[in-house]
Amino acid sequence: MDVKRELSKVHNTSRENFHHSESPQRSGPSRLSSSKRIILALLTTLGLLGWLLSASSLSTITCSRHLSINQRVSTILKENPLIDGHNDFLVFILTQYKNRIYDTQFKEKFENGGLAQHVDIPRLEQGKQGGAFWSAFLPCPPGNGTDFSDEKYSQIVRLTLEQLDLYRRLGQRYPKYFTPTSDSAQALKAFEEGRLISPVIIEGLHQIGNSVATLRLFHQLGVRYATLTWNCHNKYADAALETGENFKATVAKPYWHGLSPAGRDLVVEMNRLGMLVDLAHVSADTMRDVLVGNGDTWNGSLAPPIFSHSSAFAICPHPRNVPDDVLQLVKKRNSIVMINFSPGFVSCLPPSSPSELPEFYPPNSTLKHVVKHIMHIGELIGYDHVGIGSDYDGIESAPRGLEDVSKFPDLVAELLRQGVSDGDAAKVVGRNILRVWKEVDEVAAKLQKSMLPLEDHLKTPW
Repeated sequence: MDVKRELSKVHNTSRENFHHSESPQRSGPSRLSSSKRIILALLTTLGLLGWLLSASSLSTITCSRHLSINQRVSTILKENPLIDGHNDFLVFILTQYKNRIYDTQFKEKFENGGLAQHVDIPRLEQGKQGGAFWSAFLPCPPGNGTDFSDEKYSQIVRLTLEQLDLYRRLGQRYPKYFTPTSDSAQALKAFEEGRLISPVIIEGLHQIGNSVATLRLFHQLGVRYATLTWNCHNKYADAALETGENFKATVAKPYWHGLSPAGRDLVVEMNRLGMLVDLAHVSADTMRDVLVGNGDTWNGSLAPPIFSHSSAFAICPHPRNVPDDVLQLVKKRNSIVMINFSPGFVSCLPPSSPSELPEFYPPNSTLKHVVKHIMHIGELIGYDHVGIGSDYDGIESAPRGLEDVSKFPDLVAELLRQGVSDGDAAKVVGRNILRVWKEVDEVAAKLQKSMLPLEDHLKTPW
């Protein structure tokens, strides 16, 4: 079941260890001055420290090599939070349970296992998950096109508030799994305390109804990233795809050719707030515009953006994926691409023309092919710039071997089998998104000292 499809139908991150004798030689031609003795002692100490550090490092590597794959995976996930960049569980609850989380039917299956789709508590525990960005998604309004009027979005803003309320109620009911996480420091604290890192996000600026004030209020309610578009253009940016009345996606024709002037202002306001700018779903022009600007009056986002759930275009040439030239900009901006598990973005055949979508190729919809996406990015621009963004509970099916959240350890194991180091695997599962999040927090702290909030241009009805 494709939850987002169903929703559209319903709705139309010592010196103490060394003791050196400094007693001077009291006679003889080789006597050293006091200062030279100090320098010699320091050099000796530094040499010993270097040797010990090298020995320690070698011991760790040797020890790791003597562990089984499963033991290494267990250590990685114990010491590093596995953070999923995008999970649509909130959308699943809306479409299947109408947000009624206190009903026995939902409660028993979520707590004890057996919930449809990809997420429940037993599977979260089995998957050793350390966190997830939970999407308060609502689809684009029917027949959105280029009608960006406030009236078009009014019901979407209201339903987004319903989803944010759902997230809050889940946090009250299940604080271990849905505690709001405001920044990167709090995220690490949550992991150390055995709780999931659990920020909430919105997926498309159609959800703010053309209102910067609404974006700020969403931030106060816990929203920590905003995807600039879903499958529709909006007032701020161009999307990669457009979804029609029957929910069929097509390649979107450019409208703004990247960000609009209002979009540039909004990106800077997100930088000021400390809200991550997400480039999943946007057009390639929008990707480039946000990452580095246009080389004229706009230099791009002041903080590194993210791709919360996108994959490598070189492996599957889908407009939702990230081309190699954009990956070089991701490296330049110290950014991250979090690999999507949606089968159509993992495995596809090249289209006959750029205006057409590629054909899904089922044989390669596998865990190993997802790893191929991760390794393509890791080998091309470095493992500092790749993560995991499953899109679980928002996709109709998942790749073989990654059927639900319980399979995350198998993904890490395959990375190790393919030769990815334990250190790089730790970056992929969560350390990279935490690094980017920390930089976003630091940029926001500086901007808040020098920049006032962006204000809307209001029109009153009287």
